[in-house]
Amino acid sequence: MPGAAHDREIETVAEFDEVAASGSIAGHRVQAVDLTERTGRLLAVETAGALFLGCSMTPEAALSVRARGALVFPPVPGLPFDPYRGHPYTPDELFTHLASGGYEATPDARAYAWFQHTKADGDVFASMLRAIHDDSVSDALDELLTGARVVGVMGGHAMARGTEDYAEAARLGRTLARSGLTVATGGGPGAMEAANLGAYAAPFDDTMLDESLELLAKAPSFAPSVTDWAAAAFEVRSRHPRGGASVGIPTWFYGHEPPNAFAEHIAKYFANATREDGLLARSTAGVVFLPGAAGTVQEVFDNATPNYYESRGEPTPMVLVGRAHWTEKLPARPLLRALARERSMEHRIALVDTPAEAAEAIRALGSSTGQD
Repeated sequence: MPGAAHDREIETVAEFDEVAASGSIAGHRVQAVDLTERTGRLLAVETAGALFLGCSMTPEAALSVRARGALVFPPVPGLPFDPYRGHPYTPDELFTHLASGGYEATPDARAYAWFQHTKADGDVFASMLRAIHDDSVSDALDELLTGARVVGVMGGHAMARGTEDYAEAARLGRTLARSGLTVATGGGPGAMEAANLGAYAAPFDDTMLDESLELLAKAPSFAPSVTDWAAAAFEVRSRHPRGGASVGIPTWFYGHEPPNAFAEHIAKYFANATREDGLLARSTAGVVFLPGAAGTVQEVFDNATPNYYESRGEPTPMVLVGRAHWTEKLPARPLLRALARERSMEHRIALVDTPAEAAEAIRALGSSTGQD
């Protein structure tokens, strides 16, 4: 059972101490934990069948646990990321050094630069590290979302701060979060950021969101300056700490799109296909599709396919926002309707005019599937 596997994972020093106090960590998976101060305990504890993934430890401890049946994958020096990480990223982590060195000095920008370099040279070691990292992120995301009712909000990165569309998307994210759902987005700028901002604003009154929208409008886009764009978001977080939690699932594949700082938990991937499928698969309470371009169209039909075949069980709600956008500008709705005809998914699809209507549509379609 997945739960049993997660019970054997050790992801902090405190968890290591708790398990090791029994005299054995046999069969456990110790993930990205600094054990350099735990040499004595490592020499004494039973380690047969244990797995150490990216754990710092003294040479003496590493030799000892290997000799007693453990498998050790040591940390990889010189990387701007930890391939064995046990938790999703946080905004503070990805944007470290933003204030002192600008965006180019942040771990997020450095990871993208590493990706661009290694992607070009085709090094099998680098591709292995990317795969391990992405699998670790997926594992951490599964643990985070256990038992959560997740609603995905998809939309384009071009939606600018300071526009009414952005404000409406933020209010949608706030409404969804206040209804008890976990908001998950692609984690980038534009409509994605707006929905994460709304979830962040959920514990506050209307004044907070209005003031935040006004402040953010001073840096309407991540171009030309990601530094200014991100700094405005951190200013909002500083003025209004302890906002509501939500999830962002971005990718370094689209390195020109920085992650937004309003998603409390950020599962960032190197492989965009893994990220796309994972985001939609975890949106168990349905997906809202705000107006977007090629990426959002792709997400509509990536979501429609498992609903069509019911490969993930009963079809989940799909709500398209913007009648003109989805029937005229990018007419995905007619094709989606034809695809769904006489299938179970047919009655799980709604087309609404505004984001304000989308939350009610998700609720109504969720109720009809027995998810409410």
